[in-house]
Amino acid sequence: MFQPYPLFVGLRYTRAKRRNHFISFISLVSILGIALGVTALITVTSVMSGFEKEMRQRIVGASSHATVTAFGDPMLEWQSIVDKTVQHPEVIGAAPYVEGQVMLVAGGRSTGALVRGIEPELESDVSDIAEKLEFTESLDVALQPGEFGVILGADLAVYLGLVPGDKVMVITPEASVTPVGFVPRLKRFTVTGVFRFGMFQFDRNLAIMHAADSAKLLKMGDGYSGVRLKLSDTGRAPIVANELKEQVGFNYYVSDWTRQNANYFLAVKMEKTMMFIILSMIVAVAAFNIVSTLVMMVQDKQADIAILRTQGAPPKSIMFMFLVQGTLIGVLGTFFGVIAGVALASNIDVVVPFIERFTGPVLNPEVYYIDKMPSDLQMATVVKVAIMSFSLSVLATLYPAYRAAKTDPASALAYE
Repeated sequence: MFQPYPLFVGLRYTRAKRRNHFISFISLVSILGIALGVTALITVTSVMSGFEKEMRQRIVGASSHATVTAFGDPMLEWQSIVDKTVQHPEVIGAAPYVEGQVMLVAGGRSTGALVRGIEPELESDVSDIAEKLEFTESLDVALQPGEFGVILGADLAVYLGLVPGDKVMVITPEASVTPVGFVPRLKRFTVTGVFRFGMFQFDRNLAIMHAADSAKLLKMGDGYSGVRLKLSDTGRAPIVANELKEQVGFNYYVSDWTRQNANYFLAVKMEKTMMFIILSMIVAVAAFNIVSTLVMMVQDKQADIAILRTQGAPPKSIMFMFLVQGTLIGVLGTFFGVIAGVALASNIDVVVPFIERFTGPVLNPEVYYIDKMPSDLQMATVVKVAIMSFSLSVLATLYPAYRAAKTDPASALAYE
């Protein structure tokens, strides 16, 4: 026997057929419970991480990484702001924009929307909208100054029942004074294209037009709402925004995408943390089933423990024997849970469509902003879950093992 005898006896207890099969059943339940909890933790955490990553990619693809706006009045000297901001080593693109809230009316339907006026030749420097176009060749073709063309989000176009070539009435919140009183300012635009980001927030509420047309519509003259910036590293957007404040001066306000969408990411972070805590309870309950398993086993093996003690086995050896059994349950449960969790998280794009055949759509894009279940499996998360599961299993074995080590040989053998 080349291994230490406490390890040998502990493994033998695990493999041997016990008189009480109920103990074996509880051990199996503990392993399955730990495996299920670890699987759920890895899968849900991966989905939440994927949701956060997907939202970040789509938001920064449709909106600006950072913006520079003037206080109150339209920005007239936008070119000087562009020249100053591009001097920053982390600013890789800049373009002016015009933005405002309008009402769109077509076919007896109306809805509010955000209008964004752009310079087509500069827009590709700050956003990915040119890659998301449908039914049109390019921004330059779809948006010509003075032609009053508009590109609608896919869901917005569906809601209004519009296709390229149709007309849509654009009404601004500002009214014009006429001899008959205040009349809302409106203009008929032609739908020249559709874009699809795959994020409901933009596809349902955004309309793109040429900056010159939007400036006329919103009565901004030759001014712009501000300058949009593209950064080399979106994760450093708050730091870069603070650095740009000194370059553009105190007459302008500099913001970044994390501030503009702070509520989304705070909500996702909170949900991710709460889900991790709640699902950890599954692992904890399964791990502490080990306590009842080992307590019954200690009771079942009282005579064996007493014989080992009378032959000179120290309490530490007895304690180690039962630590081996509890640890083995934790290792097996964690191992199978990690395998199942990694497999499920890696194939979530196959599993969810299969489930949707029976339950219908899992994600409502109006609530979650995306229409597909994302997954971002991170090995750091897998390791963290595995360590937590194993640690809980080891902690659960301490009390039964300590109780076994304190067994009195005389009392245990009194009725044998």
